Amino acid sequence: MDTGIHLTTLGHRIRHFRLAKGYTLDELGALVGVAGSQLSLIENGRREPKLSLLQAIAQATDTEVAELIAAEPPNRRAALEIELERAQSSPLFRQLGIIPVRVTKSMTDETIESILGLHRELVRREGEAIATPEEARRANTELRLRMRAQNNYLPDIEKLAEKQLKAAGHTGGALTHRTVSIMAEKLGFELIYAGDLPSSTRSITDLENGRIYLPPASIPGGHGLRSMALQAMAHRLLGHTPPTDYAAFLEQRLEINYFAACCLVPETAGVAFLQQAKKDKNLAVEDFRDAFGVTHEAAAMRMTNLMTEHLGMALHFLRVDSTGAIARVYENDDLPLPMDVTGSVEGQPVCRKFQARAAFSQQNRTTEQHQYTDTPSGTFWCATQTGFSTEGEFSITVGVPFDDARWWRGRETPARAVSTCPDESCCRRPPAEEIARWQGKAWPSARVHTHIFSPLPRGAFPGVDDSEVYAFLERHAAE
Repeated sequence: MDTGIHLTTLGHRIRHFRLAKGYTLDELGALVGVAGSQLSLIENGRREPKLSLLQAIAQATDTEVAELIAAEPPNRRAALEIELERAQSSPLFRQLGIIPVRVTKSMTDETIESILGLHRELVRREGEAIATPEEARRANTELRLRMRAQNNYLPDIEKLAEKQLKAAGHTGGALTHRTVSIMAEKLGFELIYAGDLPSSTRSITDLENGRIYLPPASIPGGHGLRSMALQAMAHRLLGHTPPTDYAAFLEQRLEINYFAACCLVPETAGVAFLQQAKKDKNLAVEDFRDAFGVTHEAAAMRMTNLMTEHLGMALHFLRVDSTGAIARVYENDDLPLPMDVTGSVEGQPVCRKFQARAAFSQQNRTTEQHQYTDTPSGTFWCATQTGFSTEGEFSITVGVPFDDARWWRGRETPARAVSTCPDESCCRRPPAEEIARWQGKAWPSARVHTHIFSPLPRGAFPGVDDSEVYAFLERHAAE
């Protein structure tokens, strides 16, 4: 009887056996030599009885001490009352400042069950990985800064990926779907392509039946299905458990993306390719992309993992949407970027003078565009490629400080721009003459982005509809 919960169970069991014999508190007290009020305290879990008193109670109720001190409640009603007492004594409930419900004899089991249902829902919601938009931005910023300090390089995952590739027989060249399937088989999984995956998921792993469900067709770029399968496997290889908060969710997502990138562009082969290209003064994202059969964005991001660590070259990566907002970012070369008060860069408008944004207005957009940009932090060279997804147009930019441009193809470009951001007069504030001409004479109708009204996705796996996932698994379990 170490805790209050044990005493509560004991008290319910004593009451159960007392009532089974038809004794009142005073009648049983007279038989065992204590006042009825003392027995009441014991039955309510507020006082621990001595062993001699337990023996007397057991003898008076024709039972055994072992039965009195058993851990399970004596009946369903007792179980409900014990669970309610436990719920109302929890820190989660106490922090609400609500007066606990007092259970009486006249209170029905259904009433207690209803109250318990509210407590269970309270616990479930508290356990979900939920964050306010501000908390999510801070968590994302902390992760970005931590990766920046590590050169965006995770050596343990690099080694794990090379080990898995070797075990599957991969020796070089673009990673094939067949090799990815072999990697899954060695982990005890079968890759299955299903046309009815829930819209809130990219893949589903059935741990019970050893299946990884993927969409039936590759996403644009050629490496989509391979990447999704590798990400699903990474959760198992890295020992991930359901994330307990948004920061853990973001870290897991980063790690599985990193593992997939390491498999699609293995470190040994990737570094050798980049070192030779640097030696030839012919570094180019598009060549790196084509050599390993991945998307332009994947190749650009993989370069951020390898170039500082192995080539000693700082750089920046930007994915910018057609509105000029930064969707994804990495920099360790001190490129000046906009940020909010939390330090978050994602969602902020990039300077209009940057090639990442200017590329949308250029006519020839089938190849990389190059540009030098003078900024308050120095001059940077960059290469930008535009693309299109279901969410709209985007640009991918990789850039380096001026001195490192000599290693890149496109360094001879005459294109040059000057950016003074974050000074608002650079590109955010209209010229003085235009303000004088039009201020007070225009009334634009703003396009409201409906996503700003949407709540942050909640749940252990944010944005995933569990009911859809479980229904999907039920449909396929018998196959």
